[in-house]
Amino acid sequence: MSKILIIGNVLKDVYLRLDDRNEALETDNSGTKWLNLGFNGSSHPYFAQTSVTSGAATTREVLENFHLETDLYVAPSSTAIYRFIISAGNQITYFTPAEKHPTLLLTDHLYKNYDWLFLDRSAVLDYEFVKRLLSHLEARKTLRLAFYAPRDLPLCAKPLIKKASILFIDDLSFNYNTKALICQISESSITVREKTIHFRKLEKTDFYTHLTVYSVAAASILGGLLNHKSVEDTLLMTKLNLENMNLNSTLPLEKLETLAHEEKENRVNLRLMAKELIAAPKGILAADESGGSIHKKFETLSIPDDYDHRRDYRNLFFTTDGLEKYVNGVILFDETARQLSDDGRDFVKFLTGKGIIPGIKVDKGLAKLPGSEEKYTLGLSGLDERLEEYFKLGLRFAKWRAAFEITGSTPTKTAIKKNTCILAEYAKKCQSAHIVPIVEPEVVYDGDFPIETCAGVTGIILRELFSALESEGVDLGATILKVNMVLAGKKYQAQSTPAEVGDWTAKTLKHFVPKSLAGVVFLSGGQTPEQATENLSEVLKHGPFPWPVTFSFARALQGPALEAWKGDNKNYPEAKAAFLERLKANCAALNP
Repeated sequence: MSKILIIGNVLKDVYLRLDDRNEALETDNSGTKWLNLGFNGSSHPYFAQTSVTSGAATTREVLENFHLETDLYVAPSSTAIYRFIISAGNQITYFTPAEKHPTLLLTDHLYKNYDWLFLDRSAVLDYEFVKRLLSHLEARKTLRLAFYAPRDLPLCAKPLIKKASILFIDDLSFNYNTKALICQISESSITVREKTIHFRKLEKTDFYTHLTVYSVAAASILGGLLNHKSVEDTLLMTKLNLENMNLNSTLPLEKLETLAHEEKENRVNLRLMAKELIAAPKGILAADESGGSIHKKFETLSIPDDYDHRRDYRNLFFTTDGLEKYVNGVILFDETARQLSDDGRDFVKFLTGKGIIPGIKVDKGLAKLPGSEEKYTLGLSGLDERLEEYFKLGLRFAKWRAAFEITGSTPTKTAIKKNTCILAEYAKKCQSAHIVPIVEPEVVYDGDFPIETCAGVTGIILRELFSALESEGVDLGATILKVNMVLAGKKYQAQSTPAEVGDWTAKTLKHFVPKSLAGVVFLSGGQTPEQATENLSEVLKHGPFPWPVTFSFARALQGPALEAWKGDNKNYPEAKAAFLERLKANCAALNP
């Protein structure tokens, strides 16, 4: 096993939480909260949260958790460098020493018994130190160097880059002239040999300094590689270490191996489930209307909006003979998932028994952004617990909708950013709960805008969405996009032809949707049943696509059946026939 000498500075991080009652946060005219540390003679009561060693000490802890033999070179007379991390509410600030503390020079005999030198990111390098280090690397050809080169690397230290066997960097703009294995580390991703893994970005509210995050990442990569793990496994264990560590400790190798095995199995299972959901030539039935939506539908036809009529309405669709020939999955509303079919089984078990995958709508509807008419989607609070319950009930995928209206001034960047970040957080939570996420950023069909505007707005939203999903570390191979077709608004004077819809929709999706995505399903979004089917057919004519494409309609499948049923179960035969007709038409549209 390799023996490693770690060279760097030890830091002592002291975390202080200010007493919120002392008005540590002040709000400016724009509503932004600032951490108020005005030196006006007033006191700032605090709670000492914890204090930990970091810097080179963190690197050593990680490597020892990987069962590697290490030494940390710190002269007996040296002391830790103190940093203070102060928080109030969700705000945080750092106090770091203005004076640099150069890393101490090493005596010659220390190099003789080591296979690797790890030059930590915390090291402060000067000319004399670099000169001596280079001479020892030259004298001992078997001594290998792992070097974390920070962005502010001094000129005197750049010759070390050529000597490195492994080079850790966080800035690709610099021209690194080296044969070393380059590992790029950012706040939310790591790349090694053109393989990239994304992890949940550790926000400042997590209290991890960037130095700590980068130290854990670099040491985990070295630890994995020196344990003869593949690059893929090393990256996965590094991600898991970052996402599961706490301020006092990182994870041991055995725990990381167990978590990595579980995550790989989960990823495979989720990808298989996603693949089943969008397998041709079937679609997904959206039977997840919220209480308000179904009330409007019933009110139009004077149908009582009570528990029994809502159950009978869902039962109409689920008991249609041959449903499993046309749909792979059904999205349910919470109430529906708990209701019983005619044979006494709940609808989840009933659908599963027909070979149909049951899913669930998990968002809680829309709310206005502060000071705006634009909306964002509610439901993240308590989502982990709800997903755990839904998985136990047998639900295997979920859906979350964000709505965007096109006007002269909307959607704004703020609304797009807010909603796409929420969608990404939801998707990550789903995958952690072993549930396939469907992300639905809908550009609402109602409005007065041309098809070109719809294409532009849809593209901007998709770009932001996939950027957010990537930053959150969501596995796109186990994620489904539910999206609007690109067409002119319902109030626009020149309505889009099916040929235009097919062309603009295909171009937009091919340009903005990554090839690694599991699949794309279309919402009908207020189109008539016939219009949605015809437009779907035209989109498919522009294939092949890099991912499977199918439909996930609600009104466009259910509308004619609802009008035939009218709230009277005596009309079930006619209603089921109307529903079956729409199912067949849309499945046929998948093969234009």
